[in-house]
Amino acid sequence: MNKSIEVVVCGHLCVDLIPGMRAITAEQMATPGRLYFIDPVTIATGGAVSNTGLALHKLGVKVRLLANIGDDALGQVIRSTLVAHDPVLAENLQVKSGQAASATIVLSPQNADRTFLHCTGTNDLFGVADVDFDLVAEGVMFHLGYPPLLPRLVQHDGAELEAIFRGAKKAGAVTSLDMAMPDPSSVIARSNWKKIMGRVLPHMDIFVPSIEETVLMLRRADYDDWGADILRHVDRAYLSSLADEFLAHGIPITGFKLGEYGIYLKTSQKASDYTALSQLGLNVADWLGCELYQPAYAVQVAGTTGAGDSAYAGFLASLLKGLSPVEALRYACAVGGCNVEAPDATSGIRPWDAVQDRLAAGWSLAEKRLPGF
Repeated sequence: MNKSIEVVVCGHLCVDLIPGMRAITAEQMATPGRLYFIDPVTIATGGAVSNTGLALHKLGVKVRLLANIGDDALGQVIRSTLVAHDPVLAENLQVKSGQAASATIVLSPQNADRTFLHCTGTNDLFGVADVDFDLVAEGVMFHLGYPPLLPRLVQHDGAELEAIFRGAKKAGAVTSLDMAMPDPSSVIARSNWKKIMGRVLPHMDIFVPSIEETVLMLRRADYDDWGADILRHVDRAYLSSLADEFLAHGIPITGFKLGEYGIYLKTSQKASDYTALSQLGLNVADWLGCELYQPAYAVQVAGTTGAGDSAYAGFLASLLKGLSPVEALRYACAVGGCNVEAPDATSGIRPWDAVQDRLAAGWSLAEKRLPGF
């Protein structure tokens, strides 16, 4: 790999406002008219561009961030926050004059998953015209995050999303996509996701979304039957069947992030599907026809914001290092585990060597296991 950039992370970027809610339960939040005292509010950048991008940066990956921000106060917060990490991270942000920055209020009550209150802001405008394909050509990988929160990419059955991935492949990048959970009652959630993914998957090399959003968008009847209890219903056979739908489009590496249950991975049996991945120096023979499951690591959870994005960063960093699929899943879960030990999306992430040392020291696995493994 002789390119100056290892990963260009593109797509959804916002600012997260995270109230400290370690003493507040989800049940208390449902009681109107009450005042609850909380810990300090954390202000941090959020969205896939920040969460995955900063995690990669902390892991030592040469990364560039490509997204839109507003010219308002929150837009300035986004820029200054990224500059504080490294000025180069803000170089490719595009300021949209007169537009509000995207913002998310992240509610993470005691012993419960997070809830988001989200303003799309400048992410409403993000489209193929905002992607600098010359920058993409300088990178080994192109990773785009959160099409369900980038409305323009979903319109017309994903025409602009397909155009972006066609352009990224033409630029010579290894392509990767991550999703996000839209409001189940929204127009975007009811879009023809089978058609959208059918257009985009042939131009992708890596696709490891979370299982909840995948079931919502591609198996809506199951989602409606199961509600929020997706992880209690899926098993190995279900995940394998769903992954096969993606592999049928020629994508070599796919799988699902499973939150506290870990990560499931399934890969293509055809060596020809791995052509683009040759620049990563992977031993393709190790990756052919894999079906793997990695449980999560035991952690004390402080917050789950950005956990899936961080795990994805760990996975991409592993591929850049030419690791085997078994090792890549271990590092993905390890980086995700570090993430949830802090309340925000990135401050828990450690450098690659520190993650490596923690694994080598015998980091124990969490007790939960996916049925069938």
